[in-house]
Amino acid sequence: MAPIRFNSLFLRSINTGMIKISGVVITFNEEKNIARCINSMQGVCDEILVVDSYSTDKTPQIASELGAKLIQNKWNGFLDQKNFAQERAQFDYILQLDADEEISEELKASIQKLKENWQADGYFFNRFTNFCGKWIKHSGWYPDAKLRLYDRRKGSWKGLDPHPAVEMLAEASIDKINGDLLHYSYTSYEDLINRSAHYAKQASIAMMAMNKRPSNFKMVFSPAFRFVKDYFIRGGYRDGFEGYIICKTAAYYTFLKYMYLRLLHQGKSI
Repeated sequence: MAPIRFNSLFLRSINTGMIKISGVVITFNEEKNIARCINSMQGVCDEILVVDSYSTDKTPQIASELGAKLIQNKWNGFLDQKNFAQERAQFDYILQLDADEEISEELKASIQKLKENWQADGYFFNRFTNFCGKWIKHSGWYPDAKLRLYDRRKGSWKGLDPHPAVEMLAEASIDKINGDLLHYSYTSYEDLINRSAHYAKQASIAMMAMNKRPSNFKMVFSPAFRFVKDYFIRGGYRDGFEGYIICKTAAYYTFLKYMYLRLLHQGKSI
């Protein structure tokens, strides 16, 4: 009797059909956001894991009441915390969000379809950001492709704090799915400016750890280039006054990052 041969695509559909996804979130004092984030993952994630950095507000309580698995872990930067969270998930297929994000209905439908026919190793989708009550469609903020749905055996978080990203192995396959990840970012202009300054310090510390050298050229010219690119080339002017604030602050962040790095190399505190 001749041996039975199976089509490789058929075998893959058997192996990957009805996969289970771990929804993962890292938190610190996110009581205003965490419920929205967790609720959006209900029905599409088979596990919701919250890794909390010892919040002093009601974040842990809210997460537990909504059925999420809660783990407390000391904060050591975004990069380490995101990888720690990924490793503690029950399933290999990870959907990792920030606490101020939620899955749109269109994106949820796309993910539900993937659970029955997972093909690539990682998937990216656009993030759509709300700034002070206004959805930002330009300014370098949209489209904002994020790879957040992936097989952890083929990828992990890499890069510099405070903005690491998922990096897949060279042989991994990547595809895009429809739907936006909704991001509720800053509630005031002051919040944007203050957090940008804080993130610039974190970035400079990470650059210092990687033996990056300060550059007067970058400190002087990179902020201006960043503003021109975001405001004029990427259409920030089309987002009105909010677009101007966003692009101006992005340039400010760029300047501070290199300035702080210079101070660190001089042995000064920041």
